[in-house]
Amino acid sequence: MPALTVNGKSHSLDVPPDMPLLWALRDVIGLTGTKFGCGIAACGACTVHVDGQPTRSCVTPVSAVAGKKIVTIEALDQDPVGRKVQAAWREVDVVQCGYCQSGQIMSAAALLATQPRPSDADIDAAMAGNICRCGTYGRIRTAIKRAAEST
Repeated sequence: MPALTVNGKSHSLDVPPDMPLLWALRDVIGLTGTKFGCGIAACGACTVHVDGQPTRSCVTPVSAVAGKKIVTIEALDQDPVGRKVQAAWREVDVVQCGYCQSGQIMSAAALLATQPRPSDADIDAAMAGNICRCGTYGRIRTAIKRAAEST
């Protein structure tokens, strides 16, 4: 029975140890902000932070994150960098359909937490694998730069 700390709260889950973290978050804990996109860690819609690192939750078994600090989009506004990223996303009007945006925001916040003034190459590397079918990549880059300027 894995015990997870998600958004500062402890959860004892009666789930198989190989259950993907994504399904534990969405179906067991009830946090639906993290999205299912591909199931193979290729699209980034399922990105959460595990001990501050962006992690694809669709391929991460709950047993691998037991005892670690997990943060989802629902609690990102509790972090100063997360608040700045979310504010920049609204200011730039990044969202079109919005499906990929929680993963995009989580990846951007992780980047700015470690590199407060990222170069274009840093942004490209951090955001690689986060797919946006609507093609809002230009607005995403602008929002990341705006968030960086406000820190």
